[in-house]
Amino acid sequence: MVRLATRLGGLVADAVLGLPLRTSAYEVQRDLAVPVADGVSLLGDLYRPSRGPGPQPVVLIRLPYGRTGLAAHGFVTPFVRRGLQVFVQSTRGTFGSGGHFRPFTTEHDDGLATVAWLREQTWCDGRVATTGGSYFGHTQWAIAPYVDPPLVAASPHITASKITRAFYENGAPMLHTALTWAAQIGRQEVGGPLAPLPHPRLEARLRRAMRALPLQAADTTAVGAPVAFWRDFVTHAEPGDPFWSVADHDGADFSRMPPVNMVTGWWDLFAAGQLDDYRRLREAGVPARIVVGPWLHGEPGEIKELLRSDVTWLTHHLLGGPPPAGAPVRLYLQQADRWLDLDAWPPPAARAVRHHLQAGGGLAEEAGTDAEPSRFVHDPADPTPTVGGPTLKPPGKQADNRAVEARPDVLVFTGPVLSADVDVVGPVRARVHVRPSLEHADVFVRVCDVDAEGVSRNVVDGIRRLDPRTVPGPDVTVGEDGVLAVDVELFPTAYRVRAGHRLRVQVSGGAFPRFARNTGTGEPLGTATAGRACRFEVHHDAAHPSYVELPVLT
Repeated sequence: MVRLATRLGGLVADAVLGLPLRTSAYEVQRDLAVPVADGVSLLGDLYRPSRGPGPQPVVLIRLPYGRTGLAAHGFVTPFVRRGLQVFVQSTRGTFGSGGHFRPFTTEHDDGLATVAWLREQTWCDGRVATTGGSYFGHTQWAIAPYVDPPLVAASPHITASKITRAFYENGAPMLHTALTWAAQIGRQEVGGPLAPLPHPRLEARLRRAMRALPLQAADTTAVGAPVAFWRDFVTHAEPGDPFWSVADHDGADFSRMPPVNMVTGWWDLFAAGQLDDYRRLREAGVPARIVVGPWLHGEPGEIKELLRSDVTWLTHHLLGGPPPAGAPVRLYLQQADRWLDLDAWPPPAARAVRHHLQAGGGLAEEAGTDAEPSRFVHDPADPTPTVGGPTLKPPGKQADNRAVEARPDVLVFTGPVLSADVDVVGPVRARVHVRPSLEHADVFVRVCDVDAEGVSRNVVDGIRRLDPRTVPGPDVTVGEDGVLAVDVELFPTAYRVRAGHRLRVQVSGGAFPRFARNTGTGEPLGTATAGRACRFEVHHDAAHPSYVELPVLT
């Protein structure tokens, strides 16, 4: 009866994923102990196709979210039912594995020890590949550039080699993402099988915790107990803190990576970092593929695509199946309802077009001439709110920005009605000339699509935290008149702005609670209790051309 239920569950998973139905028999060995550092043992389950006793290649999945239920049916059995041997392991301190779960800090050593152990087993032929998304995409980056001999293939989906980009964006702590995830992992083993589902009471506690100062104990407000990751997040948020060096792998030798398959979404918080990773992999000569769809982090369509693509990817590299078809870069062009197949990222055919901020709230390809700056005041006691964007959990993506744009702490610059469609495909950046009244301040820039009815929907955005310890710097220069030229990296995109619509640019001092409010005092993130309002001048004259640069396909 158990075996029948397992097979039926597999058929349902295949149907949901749009895969050909497979019912190949397999066996499962539970709770295999892998010895790693400090005398700790990590538990894993071996899924082995019932097709003979000989050694086989292994697909390794390391994750902190449990090894049974949805994790097994969704991320393991689609591969084992197609003849792939899979070893799924709970990371340190989770779901039976020994030690203490301190996210991102032990995955390098534990992962390398696990690969070495796998290669010693009689059922492994020495070939190991990896797969998984989000945190179990991070566990791949923690080992893939370092394994010797190399992995056969890797599939680090919806993640990035520099994992801290998901928690600190250009110096600005991503409060909503960090506390939401801290709450999730803080209750996942005590909340039962319903722990991952939305919970109104928990959501209310999260909102209350985000608004309260100081932030150091926000985890206890949200989930009722300290969470190690949250304490690390608020304690090590200062510029140049070396604590996270063990977690980030963007400094690794990318040429040592195996062939890589990646999936992400335009509204996934990892998209910018993952596209950078793809570019660097190709520059290093590594065979790589990427799909970017219209998805938020963990959205069903995104999960479906990464599993479907990996069925082909892993059976090709481990079982000799046919190679993936199509171009290495596949992008969904939003608002056009079609896919673009490209050979490279960024698209070499894109033309950089600058849209300059103008006096009086205009936006034009010509630089402004008026010397009078635009002004606003950002008050951390009433921070500019978040509307849409790439977030860890819904709601995110696109939203109506009109209420935010009506606030006095948001500057709005709007262009003329477009006479033809404009396809924006590639990285987006901005340069804004500002004079803030405080040394500690944030510059938030957003590009919106305004339709014929006047509804303003966000397309991409970015933030830069100003701090005297990092100003001046590579992306902030100080003019002789004291005005700062701030370069802001916005999210990449593939988006069609339709004829009859208008482009709009917002400039403000934050987006709360997506980003932690800048108190203006320079106090540490976890202990700050008071705030100071910051007066901004945004300059857009001939000597200070402020603009957003869009990559336009021609």
